[in-house]
Amino acid sequence: MDNQMKIESLKRRYGRSAAPAKNRGPMGRPGAGRQAKGGVPKNTKVTILRLMSYLNEYKLFMGTALFCVIVSTLATLAGSYMLRPIINQYIAPLDGGRGSVSGLARGLLVMAAVYLVGVIANYAQSRIMLTVAQNALQRIRDDLFGKMQKLPVRFYDTNNNGDLMSRFSNDVDTIGQMLSSTLVQLFTGALSIVGTLALMIYTNIWLTLVTIVMIPVMMKAGGFVASRSQKFFSAQQSSLGAVNGYIEEIISGQKVVKVFCHEDVAEEEFEILNEDLRNNMIHAQFFGGVMMPVMGNLSQLNYTLTACIGGILCVLRGFDVGGLTVFLTFSRQFSRPINEISMQVSNVFSALAGAERVFAIMDEEPEPVDEKDAAELVPMNGFVELSHVTFGYDPDKVILKDISLYAKPGQKIAFVGSTGAGKTTITNLLNRFYDIQGGEITIDGENIRHIKRENLRSNIAMVLQDTHLFTGTVMENIRYGRLDATDEEVIQAAKTASAYSFIMRLPEGFDTVLEGDGANLSQGQRQLLNIARAAISKAPILILDEATSSVDTRTEKHIERGMDRLMASRTTFVIAHRLSTVRNANAIMVLENGEIIERGDHDDLLKQKGRYYQLYTGAAELD
Repeated sequence: MDNQMKIESLKRRYGRSAAPAKNRGPMGRPGAGRQAKGGVPKNTKVTILRLMSYLNEYKLFMGTALFCVIVSTLATLAGSYMLRPIINQYIAPLDGGRGSVSGLARGLLVMAAVYLVGVIANYAQSRIMLTVAQNALQRIRDDLFGKMQKLPVRFYDTNNNGDLMSRFSNDVDTIGQMLSSTLVQLFTGALSIVGTLALMIYTNIWLTLVTIVMIPVMMKAGGFVASRSQKFFSAQQSSLGAVNGYIEEIISGQKVVKVFCHEDVAEEEFEILNEDLRNNMIHAQFFGGVMMPVMGNLSQLNYTLTACIGGILCVLRGFDVGGLTVFLTFSRQFSRPINEISMQVSNVFSALAGAERVFAIMDEEPEPVDEKDAAELVPMNGFVELSHVTFGYDPDKVILKDISLYAKPGQKIAFVGSTGAGKTTITNLLNRFYDIQGGEITIDGENIRHIKRENLRSNIAMVLQDTHLFTGTVMENIRYGRLDATDEEVIQAAKTASAYSFIMRLPEGFDTVLEGDGANLSQGQRQLLNIARAAISKAPILILDEATSSVDTRTEKHIERGMDRLMASRTTFVIAHRLSTVRNANAIMVLENGEIIERGDHDDLLKQKGRYYQLYTGAAELD
């Protein structure tokens, strides 16, 4: 029981958490949204209809594929039935005469031609459905990726990256498999069953009754196995997402794992998740794989009964040998589509489970749309004011309490205080990553709710403690701050950030390709590129969130020179634990428990000998 509880705990952390919205928050803080829940589709019909909606614009192709399926199925049935006249006329004539080799050759050629038509039709439908499925998958991926660009920061703060990646890869792949092959096989199987049954009745009604009696037995067995496999395939997808999430987190944090000798614990937790995945996959694959032998054995039983009774009819009732041969062939063909349909049920359940996970993201609440009266503030000067701002990631747990401050264009405002005091939260509110519950935030006298988000954020540049560089050249990474910037502007931004000298020492200079989040650069060099990216944006408001906390003192001096040039004539908000970096700030706000307990410049705060004095002189730690 303890191990099962640990499995569930790990799956909630690294897979699809079912935690209520009020229990989670950004980066583990209390208060933000939830993760999409997994499991069996709540409404299978709705999920299927929504999935099929991606095929609507390919109706002509679907119709052509349907026609090809019909031609292929009819060709297969016709080719099989042609055995009867060939045997009765050219191999074992009903009149007791001798067979005809030339007639047999002609019959076999005609039968081969019929089968060839079926092969061509089957090839055509396969190509068409593959194209349709891939086009539909492209739209699904586009919609999924597009939706993720519209989701608020809250969503990413409370969802595991590995699980999200699993939805893009594993879940979408299962949908593609169903669209490209499973649907066609289901339709082909149904059509084959109807066509084969009709020819069987035409050939011999009594033998047909034997087969019909076996149908309920085969369907009952298939339904029993399918009902067991459904829940295990859903559990398999959930476990797979949890394993992917755990792997992604451990790989990205491998240095921390090694520094704290956490390898054994990581292996133990992975083994728990992997064991859970193994168990679910064993059950899912067992019930998926057992379908074929179960249905195959029942099919063999049906074939045996048909052969025995057919032989008796040939001896006692004059049933022709050609008819018996054809019927036995039909008996095998009749059970084959039933087997295939039963086998495809597991793929359908797996695809529906994956589709629900994908649609769960698409159904997440996007970032609220701008208000109707929202407009662009051009030009934006950078006069920022917070008036009696109250905010909590969970409305029941207030993080910021009645915060009021202002920053004039060109001023530098610093936030200091213990971890969790609310410093980063203020910068999140300025960007409207979250909306406040009380008070007002204005820029140039305009409530930020009345400013279009895109316009607001394009006028705010950020340099964060955690650098992130994209795969591409140095120049492309700097230009990310303003895509229409010229090469000359990129070079100037690098000089402003004190990054130009080290860039020119790279193998290809500005054309050096960065991979793995700039793994071939030092932490300080990556940070200088981030500063250059902020510099090129020309945003009037700048946010520096612990921009120098993870570099050495010498590198910090280089970064500070770049930041000083960057901050010139901009409204700047600085979050720093190294208080030496905020000595020249126009105003320093000391936050504790979401409240501003002290404010003033460096000299004034030292004279007060309060919390800032304690922090600066080392009398208190920053938690």
